[in-house]
Amino acid sequence: MFQPMGVLLRAACVALLCANTGSWAQGLRPAGPLLGPVLTPSASPTTTGARSSDFIVAVVDSEPITNQELQQQVEQTAQQMQQQQGSFVPRREQLVRQVLERLIDERAQLRLAQELGIRIEDSVLEQAELGMATQNGVGLEAFRERLAQQGMSLVQFRADLRQQLTLQRLREREVNARIRITEPEIDKLLAERIKTSQEAEPVLALGHILLAVPEGASEAQKQAVRARALALIEQIKGGADFASVARENSDAADKATGGMMGLRPAQRYPSLFMDAVKGLAVGQLTGPVPSGAGFHILKLVERRQPQATTLTVPQTRARHILLRPGDQLSPNAARARMLEFKSQIDSGRAEFATMARLHSQDGSASAGGDLGWAGPGMFVPEFEEAMNKLAPGQTSPPVVTRFGVHLIQVMERRQAELSVKEQRDLARNILREQKLEDSYRAWAQETRGRSYVEYRDDPL
Repeated sequence: MFQPMGVLLRAACVALLCANTGSWAQGLRPAGPLLGPVLTPSASPTTTGARSSDFIVAVVDSEPITNQELQQQVEQTAQQMQQQQGSFVPRREQLVRQVLERLIDERAQLRLAQELGIRIEDSVLEQAELGMATQNGVGLEAFRERLAQQGMSLVQFRADLRQQLTLQRLREREVNARIRITEPEIDKLLAERIKTSQEAEPVLALGHILLAVPEGASEAQKQAVRARALALIEQIKGGADFASVARENSDAADKATGGMMGLRPAQRYPSLFMDAVKGLAVGQLTGPVPSGAGFHILKLVERRQPQATTLTVPQTRARHILLRPGDQLSPNAARARMLEFKSQIDSGRAEFATMARLHSQDGSASAGGDLGWAGPGMFVPEFEEAMNKLAPGQTSPPVVTRFGVHLIQVMERRQAELSVKEQRDLARNILREQKLEDSYRAWAQETRGRSYVEYRDDPL
C-alpha cells in the first residue's frame, strides 16, 4: 500500500540525513546520533505567498503561515496519528493549535539554517527520494507517478523533502553541540547497574530426589515414605554419592541425570524449593520437604550471583554489497542491479561474497563485503533496522542509506561481553539519548525566541 506523504517524508528524513560521510566505512553511523523529532512537511514559503484567496494565521519574521497550509498539515497529522496510534487523535481544536505551534517552530529553525548556510545537496535529495521509493517497493518513476496521483507535483514534493532534511541537519548540528556527558554521570549510571545486578535473583543448581506418596495414601504410608527419605539423607551425609542415590531411588523425571536440575534463575524453581534451600551453603542438604507429590530431598549444588562488572550485548556479523548512484549509475538502475544480484544469490547461482568482491563499491569488497562484528548503534538506523530483521543466512531487499544502495546478509549473531571501556562508552551513549529530547526542546525554544512571531486571524 502506498504510504501518505506525511509518513513518507518522516521516514526519509530520519533515514537519509547526510553528515560527514567522508572516510567512514559504508553503512556505519557518523559521530553523534540522529536527532528528532522529525516533523511532517509544510508548504514552502515561496508557495504560500501566491495564495490570494487565503488568509494569514501567523507571521514568523517575514514569513507567513496561511490557513490553507495549516489545515493541510492538520489533515496529514491526523492521518499519521491514526496510523501510529490506532484511532486516537486529539480534538480538532487542540490539534490545530499543536500543528500551528509546530509550523512556527519550523519557520524559526529554517531561518536559522539559512543564516548558517546549511543546504542539502542534490545528491542527498536524490538518495532520499530513492529511499522513499524503495520503502514502497517500487522504482523511482513509479513512485513519481503515484505522487502525481495523490495530487502533489514533483517540484513541490522535492521542495518539502529538502526542507525537512535541512531541519534535520540543523538539529543534528546544533543540538549535539549542547549535550555534555561528564565522567561522574557515567560512574553513577554504572553504579546503578551494579546495584541492580547485585539485587537480582541468584542463579542456582539444585540436586533433587523425590519419594512419591501414592494418591489417597494413609498417614502411616506417608510416614513410612518420610522415614525412607530421612534414611537416604543419612546415607548421603555419610558419604554416599547424591547422583547415585537419586538414580536408584528418585521418582522424579530428573532421576536419569542423577537428580541434577541444572543452573537456572531462582524464579524458575518452585517457591517451595527456594524456601527450603534458603540459607543453605553450597553442598548442604535439606529435607524431607513435603508437597502434594511426596517428600523431596534437595541439595544446593551451585550458587552464582549475577556478575555486576560485566555486560553482554547482542552483536551481528553482517556483509553487504554497496552501489553508489552517480553520473554513471542512476538510483533506479542501482536498485534494479541489486534486485538481480539478490535473485542470483537467493537461487544459488552466485555466492554473496563473490558478488561483493566483483561489484561492491565499498572498502569491504576485498573481504567479500564482511563488516565484522558490530553492536547496536554502529550502523546508520536504516541499515541496522533492515539487518535486524534478517535471520542468519538471509539476504535483504535493496536498502537505501546516505551511502548508497545496499544488499545486506547476516552471517551470524552472538552475545558478547563488554570491556570496562566499552561499558563506559555504552553508558555515555545511553546518557546522550536521555538528554537528547530535553536539549532539543531547550534549543527549539531559544531558536523561536530569537524570531518575531505575530498571530493573525484565528484558524478555528
